[in-house]
Amino acid sequence: MESLPLDAEARRLLWRCRRGMKELDVLLERFARRELPGASPGQRQVLGRFLELPDPMLVDYLLGQAIPPDPELADLVRRIAAPAATLQAPIR
Repeated sequence: MESLPLDAEARRLLWRCRRGMKELDVLLERFARRELPGASPGQRQVLGRFLELPDPMLVDYLLGQAIPPDPELADLVRRIAAPAATLQAPIR
């Protein structure tokens, strides 16, 4: 499946998804490539606020160790983490 071209703002957000931690990079970049082409300005703003958080906090949120107090960020975390949870193999 070919991804849609991204505008300048979407490319900047995608670049900010590169955190230097493999797990974060995979989750965030996959989400951004899938969602940014059709994202509203408000959705992009929420993603931008999320990307301002420090990496340890992002990891805690995306791995379900903590829940963001901001409802918009909590919803975003659910949307980012949901596909990852379905891809993980069950622990045996």
